[in-house]
Amino acid sequence: MVTSRFPPTGTERFLLATLIRHTAAALSVAFVHRRRREEAVELHGLREERAALQRQLVTVVGELAYRQAVHGLTADVAASGGNEEAVTRALHGLTGLPALVEDRFGRLRSWAGPDRPDPYPEPDPVRQNALLNEAAREAGPTWIGGRLIALVRPHGEILGMLALVDPLGEADEHAVLALEQAVMSLAPELAHLRNQAEVELRLHRELADDLLAGTDETSAYARSEAVGHDLHRTHYIVVVRWSDRVADDSFAQAVDRAAAAVGMRSLLTRGAEHVVLIADDRPHAGALYEALALDTGAPCGSIGVSARCDTPDDFPQHYQEAQRALEVLRHSRKRYGMTFFDQLGLYRILGPGNNLRELEAFVHEWLGKLIDYDAGNNSAMTETLARYFDCGGNYDETAASLSIHRSTLRYRLQRIREISGNDLANVEDRLNLQVATRVWKIVLGGSG
Repeated sequence: MVTSRFPPTGTERFLLATLIRHTAAALSVAFVHRRRREEAVELHGLREERAALQRQLVTVVGELAYRQAVHGLTADVAASGGNEEAVTRALHGLTGLPALVEDRFGRLRSWAGPDRPDPYPEPDPVRQNALLNEAAREAGPTWIGGRLIALVRPHGEILGMLALVDPLGEADEHAVLALEQAVMSLAPELAHLRNQAEVELRLHRELADDLLAGTDETSAYARSEAVGHDLHRTHYIVVVRWSDRVADDSFAQAVDRAAAAVGMRSLLTRGAEHVVLIADDRPHAGALYEALALDTGAPCGSIGVSARCDTPDDFPQHYQEAQRALEVLRHSRKRYGMTFFDQLGLYRILGPGNNLRELEAFVHEWLGKLIDYDAGNNSAMTETLARYFDCGGNYDETAASLSIHRSTLRYRLQRIREISGNDLANVEDRLNLQVATRVWKIVLGGSG
């Protein structure tokens, strides 16, 4: 604002007009500059927003493309038969990491990608159970021991495990997504294989049960052919019992795996306390026992094998032979391992089919006084004598097996001589007493 006490002259008016024009021009220029700066800031913001949207769009497009590829896994697996090899190949192709399928016991079923261990390590049952329990606590895939693991468990039952080998932790959310989809693709296949195996196992068991009980030979041949087993071959009955395992389906499966591992072709069933194999060849001595001990992690089992069966009509009798071989082994000093009925020697006459009354009379003749003494005095003279013979007359081994002192054993043996009236130094008496103790223990079950 310009003020004056006197009216402006012409020159002053000219100068004032000029000043006003310059000021207006400056203000106009300043306004334009400010507007350009504001527009530049706004344009920069729009460019940043556009760049962010472009990056987000690229991410979304990439995510959609990967998801389409992952979902395409189902179609690819189905088109190739839906087996484990198809799943692991597709999973390895999507993630770039080695992919594998193991059964619930830790045995490899399929591997795709590099660095496959050769040979693949034998599973440790204790560690495998711990791993499954740890993985089962998680809702989805989890990292355990350098692997991204997902359990295949339709309806809650664990059928196997699908995993990515990832020691460096490179798997991202895309790999997790691919693994989850692969598990969904694999579950129906493993469930189908499980159901198929159960049906086959049931048919095998029904045939085996009928063969052991005695069945029509013509029908037996026809049924065995239907399940793919050649019943015309020579067979052996194999009875398996493990001291720390119940003869349930789980143990039967372990026996089946061990038999397959040693090349045995057989029909399988189970009794109240043991599993039975009808094998189409004589088992190799010890091989089945060693394979099963490795599978269960416990070398505390007994296996009895019958003599040769030439026709299905022989099976019931030879089933009893296998059980007898098993019982002789379980009551021997060795206890664990594998024994054959045709190698039992004297103990073959102590099996089923002998006249039980004659055997009881024989036992009463040689052990009756000791058995009566034990019943009246709550003692163990008969068991002491039996254990003495089991240990080959060795004092130290016998005392240790009975958990008594050597002097106590000497006293008991002296009392046995006095009570029974038999001389342990006499060859004839010793033989009869030893046979009597075996009959008492094996045939009569150690009863009076």
